[in-house]
Amino acid sequence: MTQKEKMHAQVLYLPNDDSIMTEQLQCLDRLYDFNMTRPSEQEKRAKMLKEMFAEIGDDCYIEPPFHANWGGKHCHFGKNVYANFNLTMVDDTDIYVGDYTMFGPNCVIATAGHPILPTLREQAYQYNMHVHIGKNCWLGAGVLVMPGITIGDNSVIGAGSVVTKDIPANVVAVGNPCKVLREISERDREFFFKDKKIDWSEINL
Repeated sequence: MTQKEKMHAQVLYLPNDDSIMTEQLQCLDRLYDFNMTRPSEQEKRAKMLKEMFAEIGDDCYIEPPFHANWGGKHCHFGKNVYANFNLTMVDDTDIYVGDYTMFGPNCVIATAGHPILPTLREQAYQYNMHVHIGKNCWLGAGVLVMPGITIGDNSVIGAGSVVTKDIPANVVAVGNPCKVLREISERDREFFFKDKKIDWSEINL
């Protein structure tokens, strides 16, 4: 396998290979252009994301600055995904995000890692593991998702959490390391924040 093929094969490879660096720099130039757009240039931003991402659904919004190792080239977003500022996608291999998922500010989704053995790190060896985030998830501010992680549909990850193990669907999970706090329940149909009740007469569904 070439070094570029190894990027997505979950094996050790050298990311500073010339064939990788040339293409990566082109992606990063495009990302730079995206981050330099004006807030009023919404249509331009949406068009650029369609070009930058591996795939991205309709009505997605990413608030600049957006950071990505490959400028989104290995990111697969569904529709209606929202990301607040400073989303970082370490997209050295594929990151999958389902419809209606939301990212708070300063979230990091990492696919890349380096071996523990110091002699291998001296040579800049790296590995990449795919990340899967389900539909309708909410990752609070400052969440860190580590390589190889899967987060199930509808789950909420509390602000500042470090996700080092898979999280199932339909739960609230928090902490470092991130652990399941509770399941999403019928109480969540009554309260939206602490003791604040949902006024269903004002909700448009």
